[in-house]
Order: sequence, then structure tokens, then C-alpha cells
Amino acid sequence: MAISRSSVPRSSVLRPSVLAVAAGWCLATSLATPLASAQSVSTVTITGRSAAAPALAGFGDVPLARSPLQASVFSTQLLADQGIATLGALTRLDASVGDAYNAEGYIANLSARGYALDNRFNYRRDGLPINAETAIGLDNKDRIELLKGTSGIQAGTSAPGGLVNLVVKRPAGTLRNARVEWREKGSLLGAVDLGQSFGPDGAIGVRLNVAAERLDPVYRDTRGQRSLAALALDWQLNPDSVLQFEAETSRQRQPSLAGYSLLGDRVPNFDEIDVRRNLNAQPWAQPVELQGDTASVRWQHQLRSLGEGWRITAQAMTQRLKNDDRTAFPYGVYDANYECSATCDRFAPDGSFTYWEYISDNERRSSDALALTLAGQLRTGGVDHAFETGVLQTRYQARLQDQVFDIAGPGNISGGVQSPPSSRFLDANTSRDERSTELFLRDAMRIGNTWQLWAGLRHVRMDRSSVRTSVDGSGSLRATDFDRSETTPWLAASAQLSPKTMVYASWGKGLETDVAPNRPRYRNAGASLALDSRQVEVGLKHGTDQVEAALTLFDIDRGVTADIGACSAVDSCERRVDGSARHRGIEAAWAQSFAAWTLQGSAMLLQAERRGSLEPGINGQRPVNVPRTSLRVGTEYRPAALPGLALQAGLSAESDRVVLPYDSTVRIGGWSRLDLGLRWRHQAGPASLVWRLAVDNVTDRRAWKESPYQFGHAYLYPLAPRTVRASVQGTF
Repeated sequence: MAISRSSVPRSSVLRPSVLAVAAGWCLATSLATPLASAQSVSTVTITGRSAAAPALAGFGDVPLARSPLQASVFSTQLLADQGIATLGALTRLDASVGDAYNAEGYIANLSARGYALDNRFNYRRDGLPINAETAIGLDNKDRIELLKGTSGIQAGTSAPGGLVNLVVKRPAGTLRNARVEWREKGSLLGAVDLGQSFGPDGAIGVRLNVAAERLDPVYRDTRGQRSLAALALDWQLNPDSVLQFEAETSRQRQPSLAGYSLLGDRVPNFDEIDVRRNLNAQPWAQPVELQGDTASVRWQHQLRSLGEGWRITAQAMTQRLKNDDRTAFPYGVYDANYECSATCDRFAPDGSFTYWEYISDNERRSSDALALTLAGQLRTGGVDHAFETGVLQTRYQARLQDQVFDIAGPGNISGGVQSPPSSRFLDANTSRDERSTELFLRDAMRIGNTWQLWAGLRHVRMDRSSVRTSVDGSGSLRATDFDRSETTPWLAASAQLSPKTMVYASWGKGLETDVAPNRPRYRNAGASLALDSRQVEVGLKHGTDQVEAALTLFDIDRGVTADIGACSAVDSCERRVDGSARHRGIEAAWAQSFAAWTLQGSAMLLQAERRGSLEPGINGQRPVNVPRTSLRVGTEYRPAALPGLALQAGLSAESDRVVLPYDSTVRIGGWSRLDLGLRWRHQAGPASLVWRLAVDNVTDRRAWKESPYQFGHAYLYPLAPRTVRASVQGTF
């Protein structure tokens, strides 16, 4: 694929007069969903008075309003209103979700409650674990569930903060749906969603989703393409048994967007950079290619002989990923002998840096999961029990080849320097094998009409191994392995103060693992490290027909690993647990619907700090890339004079973020962004059409949206410039 270097013409940028017309015609992209009303379908549940808790929570059909946890459910309509096509864009929907090295054209990386989510362990598909180290298309997803808090009750190993669950669209009778979407400057999407029922009483249902998109975002030199095809089958074997199958294949090929960095000791000004420039644009740079194939089958049977509500579920999933990960990395200034001439984790004060060529082709990752669960209800004495128990087995493999991470040549933020390619010196990579067996039990105990107790226990047995590849063909090097068993408990109590108001308190533990890299400089190469986390949470939920609100206080403490020592020679370094990162915060969510208006908002105030570190200057510092405050506010107005029209407006804001792990005085500033849009639904003969028009970042605000510190380097990613998008969706 040829990479374009043409810049965006000035005529393509909206002028103030155009913005005035747009602002008068539409009130913007709402940042979270409205409540259900006579005119609008509910798209997000805050306290979930009428919605069931996410399935992976393990509490069956208990409504969110009566569950001792916080969760958000993002529906298909919300994703379409927001123009969200990737997981990375979920940061627009909830104040507790943030960016964590979220680059255009690359794997989405998110954080929840300030903790970066682990792409290998914090994502689920219909409740089963998947690997999110790929581009995940949302065209065949019915909704996305975000379950907040320590995830030890739902996952054997995962980062704290939250779990993301992707719920696949299931057959739902006859369906003929098509969608076309355009966004500035030239991205074009076409998608169809087809469904049909067959057999006696429609016992067999089929649903097909197909999408193809030309990717040409507002950033230059990021042209690419993606495609997705997915099939779902439901077979009602008899009144008590159903068999479900789904399969998906997806492809994406696109150059990734490289990040900026500090200029010496300061954050760059926006008169020094072009936010549409891609520093990855070099003649020898290659696009990132991400391929994914996933399939699952689920059988569910009602055990009526044991009583109403008893069921057994067997579910299996397999996933195969192939990645070609390539980029021209802008890094600190180095000489030809790989010696850093100044501070290595940033650019030089004049904007110069050194390119490093990275090529890791044919990365193959496979994930398999098998779960068997039994759920039911019973009564012992005066206590009603709703419980679930089961076993989950998972297997993960990563087969990686030797990689190129070699010095190339000079570069500059002006983009006017063409660097020579590297000599493509090969370096060893690391292949991994991971197996887990998890046993779990959850019980929701109701005592009278007011009190309810909740208890969960998950025991996990892990087997992990890794081995270095060899660049000289002599075979694998320095194999390591370990096994570990851990048990994570979870407890909660709730009180229904009134039919509309509930309070709860919960406590739980989580677990992550880390391994000292099997490189000669580590004294404990291959040693396993357990990172425990624990959370205490207290919450209030209130819901009526007009208002839903939630207030949550949480305290999470999670271990952190670090490399201690010089780390520049053999046996000079040790990977160890180095204190913890403690995140204490308040979350608030509110939504109100009255007459033709819907108002919604969410906010988070977070106090995050490092504690117990042996490294100087770390303790008491706020972790990098974590804002102290974040806000999402949205409104929707449905004028009675124009049935089917919804005018939307949204405001998103965040406070500053720390850039360096050892110096909290270097920060990127806070920012706010205004989005405007409309949705118009009308009937055109036999077709029901939905038109959408939106302008994101209406004022073309310039700001740094995140400051990840990755690979020993400080990165800065700008807020996306003003973007126009339009779509039409038809149901026939």
C-alpha cells in the first residue's frame, strides 16, 4: 500500500461561519447515553434500575440497581451516535475510563480508575477471556459492558480497575440493516447486518455481519483499510436447551501514529508542532497489520427437575491472532554507537531525535477457553440463595520470531528529515505459554426485604513458561517456567433503604503476575512475582422514572514491579515488587429525563500515589498518565415540532497528567472538548432510516490528551483535531 504524504488542504478545515451553522443546527455528540424515554431508546445504564447486571458479574438476572458493584453498559445506538468504531474511543463514554498509550492505527490501550488494563487478561467476549492485542471491530457487537473495581471475583489474574466484556449480536428474527459512514478526511465504511429465522417456530436463527472500511483519518500518512465478517447461529433444541455458535474474522492494515515527547525539560507548545503530522512517516516505515479469528460455542440447559431457575452452561472459545508490528520509533538522541548523547527518554530541546526501526513480523498468539457453570436458586432457613459455581480453563500461547529494534537515523518534529533505514540487526524475542485452571463460587444471599449478603471465592492454578528465540539458528535460549496457586475472595453487603435507593459496601482481592525478563543482566531472570491488589468500595444508588444516580467511594492498592540496580551489565539488575500504587477516589454518575430533554453526566476525582518504593523520588508521586479529575457531560433534546429529531451536545474534560515517573512537576495541562451532533429517525416507505451528523472537537481545541511512559521513554499524544462525520443507517 502506498503511503500518502499529502497534507490536508485548508479548505477542508471548518471555518467559524460553518461552525456557527453547525452549532445552530445540532447540539452535539453526547458523551454518555440518555435514559429510556418515550422518544428515545436507552443506550447506557448508570445504576441500571431496569437492566440486568453484566453476565460476567455472576449474579444472574439481578438488576444493576440491586447489585453491589458499578458498571456501565454501552449499546449499539450509543456507539453509533458517538461514531465509535474502536475500543480506544470508549474514553468518551465514562469518566472512569482513560487513555493508556492509545495510538491511531495500533492496539487500543485503556485504563480504568487510573490503572492500565492488561490486554491479555482484562477483556472478555460473552464472558470468556480473550486477548485484546489486536484491532477489535465493533460491527458485530450488541453492547460493551464495563465492570468496575477489583476483578478478582471475575478473573483469576487481571489488572485492577475494571473488566471489559464484548457481547456479540445474536439472531433476532428477520433483520435487514445497512449502514454507510463517512468521516473526515476520507474514511468510508460500509456495513450490513442481516438476520433470518428458519425451521418450525423459528427454532434456528442466523445473523450475518459484514463490514469494510477505507481508513483515512485526519492524521496524515495513516491511510489503511479494515474488514470484518461474522456469523452467529442460535438453535433452540427444545424448550429447555439452546445451542449457540458464533465466528468472526477481521483484518486491519494501517500505519500507526507515533507519539511526540518532551523537548528537553519542557512540554512542546502547539505552535511548534502539527497535530496532524505522523512522525512515523518515513520511506522505509511499514504499516501495522492485525489479523484475528475467533469462534465460540455455548450450550445452555434448564434443569427444571431441580426447580425453577436452575441451569447448566458449557461454553468454549478459541482465538487466533497474527500481528505484523512495525513502526519508525522516534526516540531520544543517540549516536551511531548506540550511545545516548543527552537524556534518553525524550527529544532534544531543538526537536531533534533518533529513529529506531522496529519490525516484529508474524507474531502469532492463540487463546483457548473452556467453562462449565452451574447456577440456581434455593432457600435455607430464612435465606434465599442465588449462586453460581464452575470451572474455567484457559490456555495462551505466543510464538514470536526474532525482531528488529535497531537504530536508524536522525529525525525532527518538523517532519522535514528523511532518515536512512537501520541495518536491521536481529534481536531475540520471547515466546510464552500460559495455562490456568480456575474454580469459582458466588452466592447472593437475601435476608428479608432489606438486607443482602454477597460472597465470592476464586481459586486459580497458573502455569507459566517462556523461552528466548535465537538469532543464530542454534535454537531456543534461557527457558524459564513457574507455577503458582492463589485464592481471591470477595465480600459485600447491601441494604435496600427504599424501593428506589440502595447502599452497599464491598471488599475484594485481585492478582497479577510478572516475570523477571530472562536476560543476562537480571540476577533473578525468570523469577515469578505476584502483584496483589485489594479494594474497598462503598456506594449509593438511586433510581426513579425520571432520575438515576450513583455515588461511589473506592480505595484500591496494587503492587508495582520495578528494575532495581544499574541494569547496564550482567547481574546488575533485579526485577522485584517495589511498593504499590494506591488509588483512592470518588465516582459520581447522574442522568435525568424530563419532557423533551435528557441530561447525563459522570465524574471522577482520583487521588493516586506511589508508596513503599526503594527508588529515590518515587514515593508520594502521582503515577504517570493519570488525571486527578475527569468529567463527561451530555444532553439530548428532542423537539416536539420535529418528530424523530434528536439534537445532542457533549462536554469532555480532564485535569493535568504527570509525564515522568520520578518528577511530578513536569505535566501536560488539563483540557476540555465540545462535541455537537444530531440524529434524525424517519420512515421512508418500507425503510426506517437513521441519519447522523456530528462535529467532534468543535472549537478545534489543541491539547495533549495523554502522557504514557512506555519502553523507557516519555510519549505525548495530542487531542484529535476537529473532525466531521456523517452516516445513514437503514432497516428494511
